[in-house]
This record gives sequence, structure tokens and C-alpha cells, in this order.
Amino acid sequence: MDKLQELTQKLYEEGLAKGKEEGEELLAKAREEAKGIVAAAREEAEGIIEAARKEADAYRVKTESDVKMAASQAVQATRSSIEQLIVAKAVDAPVEKALSDGKFIREIITEVAKHFSASESTDLELVLPEKLKGELEGFVNGELEKSVGKGIDASFTNRIQGGFRIGPKGGSYFISLTDESFKELIGNYMRPATRKLLFG
Repeated sequence: MDKLQELTQKLYEEGLAKGKEEGEELLAKAREEAKGIVAAAREEAEGIIEAARKEADAYRVKTESDVKMAASQAVQATRSSIEQLIVAKAVDAPVEKALSDGKFIREIITEVAKHFSASESTDLELVLPEKLKGELEGFVNGELEKSVGKGIDASFTNRIQGGFRIGPKGGSYFISLTDESFKELIGNYMRPATRKLLFG
């Protein structure tokens, strides 16, 4: 009986020792796996943080660039507006006044028409402002036709506020000496000088 008990005790202790050893091996393995999982998680978290940092930096750089560009465009637009206002003030009223003056228009039309009569064999077509019809209609059909020695087909329109357009009758081109074309021409000469004067 003592032998049996001794054998049972021995088997029990061996089984217990083996189970304990296997348990420790499993525990060690589990600890290693846990370390690996934690390390991988840390690495992934660092990667996510780095990617977020890079994205934030890129967004900041883009935002700064957009703000600088918007500021530059705003300054440019403001300069352009100031420049246009000054040029318009200096040009618009004097040009409109001059090109609405019947006497001045008669002199210019006569000079231009004479040059056309020397280079063109056809009659001339002339478009004038409707508001100057009473003042210029008699001049065009009488004095101007005699002066240039050819027919002049004159029409009057509200689309021109000052000045005139002239060209060969039925021709493919005309010369525009309207207030709008004068303003544009003079404005183009004045803008660079105005810009330099205002902004250096």
C-alpha cells in the first residue's frame, strides 16, 4: 500500500511539475506575443502620428501660400482699381467734352475724310452720335462732301456717345475715333506712368 501511495505521489508530482513547466512556457510565449503586439501597435501609432504631422505641415504650407497669394491678389486688385479711377478721372471727362463738341468733331472728320479721299476711290461711310445729328447733318451733306470730293453716307446712332467711325462705303474696315476708343488709347499711355507715380 505504501508503494502504491508512493508511486501515486510520484506520478502526481511529476505531472504537476510537467504541467507547471508547460504553463510557464505558455505564459512566456504569451508574454513574447504580447510584447510583439505592443511593439507593432506602437510602430503603427507612430506611423499614424508621423503621417498626421506631415499632413498638418503640408496643409499649413498650402494655407500660408493661399493666404499670401490672396493678399497679393487683393493688393494688386486695389492698385489696379486706384489706377483705373485716377486714369478715368483724368481722361473720361475731357475726352467726352472734346468729342461732343460739334466744331472739334467737324475739324477732325474733315482731316480724316481728306486722307481717305486720297487713298480710297469709293464713297465714305460715316457713323456719328445721335445727339449731334442736328449740329452735324447739314455739315456732312454739304461742306464735307464738297471738301473731300465724294459722297458720304452718314448715319447717326445712340451707340456712339461721342466721336465717330469712318471708312470706305461697303468696305471691310473702318477707323474708330469714338470717345471709348480715345479713352482706351489715352488710358493705355497713362496707366504705366500713373502706376509708377503711385506705387514706384
